[in-house]
Amino acid sequence: MSCEHLICAACAGPVVEGRCPVCREGRAKLHHHGFMGLSPVLIALAILLAVALLALSHISGY
Repeated sequence: MSCEHLICAACAGPVVEGRCPVCREGRAKLHHHGFMGLSPVLIALAILLAVALLALSHISGY
């Protein structure tokens, strides 16, 4: 979803401009990207790497 065409109910301005605190909060919610700002792809790669390292350490007996 994009905030390009949304109009703020508080100030009647475009949400994309962020004229008031309500606009800025709405814009931030729409543009929130994953856990701590990380993209879902990076999170998936980190989990995959952790699982691979765990399996490797289990196989090698450490």
